[in-house]
Amino acid sequence: MCSSGSLWQAVSVNAVTVQGHARNVTACRKLLRHQHHTVGLSASNHRNREDSWFKSLFVRKVDPRKDAHSHLLTKNEESNLYKIQFHNVKPECLDAYNQLCEETLPSIHNDKYYPCELVGTWNTWYGEQDQAVHMWRYRGGYPALTEVMSKLRQNKEFMKYREERGKMLLSRRNQLLLEFSFWNEPIPRKGPNIYELRSYQLRPGTMIEWGNYWARAIGYRQHNSEAVGGFFSQIGNLYMVHHLWAYKDLEAREATRNAAWQHEGWDEVVYYTVPLIQHMDSRIMIPMKASPLQ
Repeated sequence: MCSSGSLWQAVSVNAVTVQGHARNVTACRKLLRHQHHTVGLSASNHRNREDSWFKSLFVRKVDPRKDAHSHLLTKNEESNLYKIQFHNVKPECLDAYNQLCEETLPSIHNDKYYPCELVGTWNTWYGEQDQAVHMWRYRGGYPALTEVMSKLRQNKEFMKYREERGKMLLSRRNQLLLEFSFWNEPIPRKGPNIYELRSYQLRPGTMIEWGNYWARAIGYRQHNSEAVGGFFSQIGNLYMVHHLWAYKDLEAREATRNAAWQHEGWDEVVYYTVPLIQHMDSRIMIPMKASPLQ
């Protein structure tokens, strides 16, 4: 049997041991909490860095600009303003509509009182049927357009023309356009020709890219004088491009377009511009008798 002194000594030693274990457990718990907190912060910082890096892949740095894109694409600050009109005519009224246009539109074109010119007027042959397309040029930009519109409202013959025309139409729409600096300015030409209006709806933000590629590409498409004019929209359907071409006939069109592929660099232009397009359309058009572009 143990003496009372030995027993008390054993209890005291065990108490010290238990207290030591308790202090060790408490210290371990504090250490674990600290490590867990540190690991959490590290993981959080790591995730933040990953998120920041991931987001940086999709955030595009915007370079400051002092000019609108249109100023970079046009010939100069006083570039011509164009209006293109699409009139869908009742099928039974197409002949009467054409006659009405041939009687009225040249009088405005030839009158120096109106600062505008009729570039061309056509019927769609292939594409939307029973359709007329008119293109006007306003030398002097928006002020010239405003002046013409104001004067035409005072022109009784023109207002009568509009009233008669309205009875023949199913629908109509228009766009205001600027011309690309690297394209030809449309000028009257002798016929007979057919005209192709190729219209491209571009993805927003890609107009400058389109212009950069086509500034080179147009050189591949002028060997047969087929390039008439190139335009991009300012009001109406935005990011819309129109290219106007002239050919002797459909066979000449096919031969001319096939010949472009023989020029080194044309395939590259097509490769890089196709992804910029959301939608494209082609019209083959026949000029009306009153059209300066024949």
